[in-house]
Amino acid sequence: MRRPRLHVPGGCYHVTLRGNHQQDIFFTDDDRHCLEHFVAAALGKVGGRIHAYCWMTNHVHLLIQVADTPLGAFMQRIASRYARAVQRRVPTTGHLFQNRYHALLVDVDRYFLALLRYIHLNPVRAGLVADPAAYRWSSHRAYLGLATCGWLETDFGLRMFGTDLAGARDRYQTFVLQACGAPRDPRLTAAPRGEPRVLGDQGFLRTVAVRPAASAAPPRALGDIAEEVCREQGVTLAELRSAGQARRLTRARGAVAARALAEGFV
Repeated sequence: MRRPRLHVPGGCYHVTLRGNHQQDIFFTDDDRHCLEHFVAAALGKVGGRIHAYCWMTNHVHLLIQVADTPLGAFMQRIASRYARAVQRRVPTTGHLFQNRYHALLVDVDRYFLALLRYIHLNPVRAGLVADPAAYRWSSHRAYLGLATCGWLETDFGLRMFGTDLAGARDRYQTFVLQACGAPRDPRLTAAPRGEPRVLGDQGFLRTVAVRPAASAAPPRALGDIAEEVCREQGVTLAELRSAGQARRLTRARGAVAARALAEGFV
């Protein structure tokens, strides 16, 4: 049985959406522009921030931070609208996309940069280009300052490499290119033991793997858990739900996710 989606307001997710039976989902450059239009429109409706993306031939990657609205609302908007647009023009059999996208709630402190590099190296590992900067359909060029994208958030990722923008871009580029030709990071592709909806360190995974005993009280509302964590960690609910990425906020969001899972909230 498939587990329900895990929604953590302010949480960051690595999302993969694939073509049905591995079929192509993009046929022209205009198709990719069309998807980008729908992404921008969906963000305007449901909120959230996209920190990285890559449009491959038969699948897409997103590193997205959600707001109060669950990720499923965003994904349903872009997938259904894009599928209808393509199917009006290109004869296809059945669904364009697989029925269910794959999403992992990410421990940002430990895995954000690794995922950023993983997503941007997809075209290189697929043999489409030798240098990720040569691929037009990912956010890598925006991180380097070679392209602009109004709905993409690059500031948070680049600040991890320094406060000087030019220096941060240089260090980011070095970080990505160092992994060209190297095997994929197995931490990013292997399902975590015990909790397949979360990508976190071992301590985090041990926490979220705990389940309440059968005789335990019914799970609390997510809002009650969030308020409790805010009191303990000295942050406000407004800060927790904001787009802020200060370390104390990412720790608090992780604590909410861990406690919610441990108490059986879905």
